[in-house]
Amino acid sequence: MSSQPPIARKIPSERIHHGDVFVDDYEWMRDKESPELVAHLEAENAYADAQTDELAGLREQLFEEIKNRTKETDLSVPVREGNWWYYTRTVEGKQYGIHCRAPIAGPDDWTPPAVDSITGEQVLLDDNVEAEGIGFYSLGSFDVTGDGGTLLYAVDTEGDERYTLRLRDIATGEDLADVVEGTAGGAVFDATGRYVFYTTVDDAWRPDTVWRHEVGTASTADVSVFHEADERYWVGVGLTRSRRYLEIELGSKITSEALLLDAADPTGEFTVVWPRREGIEYSIEHAVIDGDDRLLIVHNDGAVDFQVTDVSATDPRAPGRPLVPHRAGTRIESIDAFAGHLVLEYRREALPRVAVLRLDEPDDGFAEIPFSEELFTVAAGGNPDWDQPVVRLHYGSFVTPSTVNDYHVSSGDLRLLKQQEVLGGYDPALYVQRREWATAADGTRIPISLVYRGDLVTAGDPAPLHLYGYGSYEHSIDPGFAISRLSLLDRGVIFAVAHVRGGGELGRDWYENGKTHTKRNTFTDFVAVARHLTDSGVTSADRLVAEGGSAGGLLMGAVANLAPEAFAGILAVVPFVDPLTSILDPSLPLTVIEWDEWGDPLHNADVYRLMKSYSPYENVREMRYPRILAITSINDTRVLYVEPAKWVARLREVGASVLLKTEMSAGHGGVSGRYESWRKRAFEIAWVLDVLGLHTARP
Repeated sequence: MSSQPPIARKIPSERIHHGDVFVDDYEWMRDKESPELVAHLEAENAYADAQTDELAGLREQLFEEIKNRTKETDLSVPVREGNWWYYTRTVEGKQYGIHCRAPIAGPDDWTPPAVDSITGEQVLLDDNVEAEGIGFYSLGSFDVTGDGGTLLYAVDTEGDERYTLRLRDIATGEDLADVVEGTAGGAVFDATGRYVFYTTVDDAWRPDTVWRHEVGTASTADVSVFHEADERYWVGVGLTRSRRYLEIELGSKITSEALLLDAADPTGEFTVVWPRREGIEYSIEHAVIDGDDRLLIVHNDGAVDFQVTDVSATDPRAPGRPLVPHRAGTRIESIDAFAGHLVLEYRREALPRVAVLRLDEPDDGFAEIPFSEELFTVAAGGNPDWDQPVVRLHYGSFVTPSTVNDYHVSSGDLRLLKQQEVLGGYDPALYVQRREWATAADGTRIPISLVYRGDLVTAGDPAPLHLYGYGSYEHSIDPGFAISRLSLLDRGVIFAVAHVRGGGELGRDWYENGKTHTKRNTFTDFVAVARHLTDSGVTSADRLVAEGGSAGGLLMGAVANLAPEAFAGILAVVPFVDPLTSILDPSLPLTVIEWDEWGDPLHNADVYRLMKSYSPYENVREMRYPRILAITSINDTRVLYVEPAKWVARLREVGASVLLKTEMSAGHGGVSGRYESWRKRAFEIAWVLDVLGLHTARP
């Protein structure tokens, strides 16, 4: 192992746009096939290993803590679809899940079977068998025909999110001759099971084409049923819960469109529901109300935080009727329709909410399901059956392990089915979660969520703190439980989330004020949160480590340049730290579709100048940086490895203490397999604890 930091060779190249000349010494690293590049990444890995060698014992200890708190042999709560209960098992010592099903007892059986009462189990797909001898494994599609006879599955073995699709006869366990290479994720059977609908990606890794494959035929005979030429739009395909329609969904960051096809005519033509209009987003759900086929459309036409309009399924462009009107500050996210009820998901006061409407009592309106904790997360999920009388809910908080509940629509009862087991005597009463608010320079109040051990953190005594942030794509960071986080909390570390603008926690305006021309608010909000936590005595700058991944990695790189003195360390995971170079090149993966999020610097000089002003790579300068660890994956198609590789080389030029760890066979989500994932997280936590001066601390 090397104790000397790698020094990357400089090969100057000029980038000229809008009269600006930028000399980039490290753009040569973009050549993934270059032996020099591979050697450089391996040298960086060796250096990172050498610099963290003294943490090897701590890493192993953290891995064992995660492992020993996790129930390794476990079973997900079975989900009923048709005549079967579907579930996934995990087995101690095995990296991946085993996908199974068992027959229902009868048509009125809506109580999931317990682990010890499952009979007639069928193994549909054992990921451990499929992944044997493969360095990377990811399942991207999984579906079963309506008659339960044939399985569809698609696997990525590189980490580049291109999947090979196969079909399997469930009765025999044998794969059929059907094989389709190079699909995107999310392939589905049609209602008859005779056809498979799937998508493929273009050279920029954008799903752009929907295909129809007839079971039993060669993939060369597959039919392209839809192609989206506009490079801003991403395409997907699915089947409504009612199995009444096939649906093609397409959208840019700010505009969407949906097309429907009667499932009884799978070879027919898809028709547009609402023609796309720039800036109008919508999603559709098929419902049957008072015997009529209806489409429930969640949209933002004249409604910043969205509303739900009920229209005729046969004439969706005719005037509809309001079902859920717009209410400022309540961001409607989705509506799900079932034979007897509707489920609405929305956000209010920086927390997710779920409400249910019984179709046999429509005058009662939507009833919100109440929860007692100050901070929590809740979402409907695992509800595939049209006729089900229950709503499956997933709930948790920073202190409450993930729970699965069934909400019984007729009675209003919420019944706990399972709570995540945390082995080793976890006591939620030891932990405290609460909300604080910081004030940004423009007076905006920024919510902060905190969790810590009440017996290890004393008010007024600055504690070590791990601050997480994201702030892009209207994505919200909700208060969920994580076993790996206990290793920090039990050593006296406070974990906090800065809910900065650019996320979706406080509605659409919160997002709009942290994107494109207002993007700098994301960075200054995060710094305001860090300074609030230090000024109020919760922590101190020398005991604060920040973390963010992907677009949150851009946040990390930006605040490192903006306020390096506010942090002791920065953990940047698959960080988007060279955004201007990437977004200027339409040939790179996922570039053009990003223009609605960040702006178009290729054609707009003002956007170019704004992005140049905050690009982490282009604003590295001579100053004292906090310690930095960057994590990346060589096969990542969303944030290319070259961005953190270049950033680290530039930081090292100015004397920063920086490490780069590259997974040499992984994608955007990191390594595959749960044990490898735990080891990766143990590596990151050990580094955080070392920066906080707690590398010798034991829980």
